[in-house]
Amino acid sequence: MLTDYHTHTPLCHHAEGSPLDYARHARSIGLAEIGLSDHNPMPEQFDNWRMALADLPRYFEIVDEARAELPDFPIRLGLECDYLEGGEDWIEKTARMAEWDYLIGSVHYIHDGIAVDDPKYLSRWSGAADIEAMWAAYWRLYEKMIRSGLFDFYAHPDLAKRFGLRPAGDLRCYYEPVIQALADTRGVLEVSTAGLRKDVREIYPAREMLEMAFSAGVPIVINSDAHTPGDVGADFDQALALVRGAGYRKTVRFEKRRRVEADLPESWPPR
Repeated sequence: MLTDYHTHTPLCHHAEGSPLDYARHARSIGLAEIGLSDHNPMPEQFDNWRMALADLPRYFEIVDEARAELPDFPIRLGLECDYLEGGEDWIEKTARMAEWDYLIGSVHYIHDGIAVDDPKYLSRWSGAADIEAMWAAYWRLYEKMIRSGLFDFYAHPDLAKRFGLRPAGDLRCYYEPVIQALADTRGVLEVSTAGLRKDVREIYPAREMLEMAFSAGVPIVINSDAHTPGDVGADFDQALALVRGAGYRKTVRFEKRRRVEADLPESWPPR
């Protein structure tokens, strides 16, 4: 049975549904566990799509409410944490704020508040050189995030392709340093179905990167990046076919920042 550890709540201002709604849907489709992982609060609010620091106690409350309603269904507590160069101390502080089951690392911002998945910046990447520069900046930060060792797994790896923007030619030169960092640190890579709901209409990461990850012995976890209860477990049949096609037969589960290996099912949904 699969899990879904990347989900959001209305506290991030761009999701809907309570943790209980997410958990009920997860149970109804046959998932073994669900985790909540809203966007991490920051010392100063610099965008409008993350939880405010003042809302963190409410976040704990709504997760506890869901656990109380579904005591026999595991509901994990996490955060999706933006990796910002120079902000490592804040992540370390955040890690001490609760008994997290996991912390997800992700890269959205590449420099000066510019996010690779924000459509308002699309005009910046109109030419081949601009796209190459954007990809280089993104993957440099992604590798640095992994080597920081602050996180339990790493979200939507090739988010830089969100609008279908890719440099020409063989992209393995971008993936290789990241795969090496994952292998060196025993990091876990997320396989995210969210890209199927975005402009690119592809799973994150690309098959080539996933095959490289398997060859390097990098573990994976399948997630949806759900922003509505109905997103939970969305397109897991396609994700499972992709990872099994790359050679994977195992996934991982998390509890109190410890991970254990689990078998992947042969097919999805469960029969």
